[in-house]
Amino acid sequence: MATDLGASTSAPTPPATQPVTVPATRAARPGWRDPRLWVGVLIVAVSVVAGARLLGAADDTVPVWSVATDMGAGDEVHPEDLVATRVRFADAGGLEGYFTTEDELPADLVLTRGVGAGELLPRAAVGSAGQSRTLQVPVAVDAEQVPGSVQAGSVVDVYLVSKPGGRVGPALSAVTVVDAPPLEQSFAATGKRQLVLAVEEQDATRFFRLLGSSDGSVITVVRRG
Repeated sequence: MATDLGASTSAPTPPATQPVTVPATRAARPGWRDPRLWVGVLIVAVSVVAGARLLGAADDTVPVWSVATDMGAGDEVHPEDLVATRVRFADAGGLEGYFTTEDELPADLVLTRGVGAGELLPRAAVGSAGQSRTLQVPVAVDAEQVPGSVQAGSVVDVYLVSKPGGRVGPALSAVTVVDAPPLEQSFAATGKRQLVLAVEEQDATRFFRLLGSSDGSVITVVRRG
């Protein structure tokens, strides 16, 4: 049998290789016994409770009236003299001693004692104009012992300064100047300036007693504010 030497012999083609597919692995949902689940629940619960407490504490403040500037006994209290201030009272009964912004203030409200700037307005420190027992007390002060800026409406402290080793005031605290004529209209010849002060009756009695018992004391006036 004759063989065809001119024919080419080819090797068989191997089959194509199929890509290997790796099955996807899904994250397992934590079960109710998983401690991580309970830790997350605890964190959320603590956050909710803490937030509620913070909001509750913020709501505990109450708006009450405080005075905008220093005011003395005998001063009439007007709406423009007051500033709303939010305060938290540790004792529930503490609020009863002050005026809230919802209270209707009497039209003839008068201070019976001095109140400093920023201080809450106490109910015990006010009365009506008809109930006020404030006296107008004249005081002669050496011109150099009283600030030149003192005028009607100023709130001042009055000191009795004794000789070295003696007594030092204050004899009157946070009183209002009712009248303060300039030096040339008061006692220019003696170098003294007259001030008329609004003083509670009991404080006036104590002041005159101190003034009479302190021989040689120098009256010094200090302006507040």
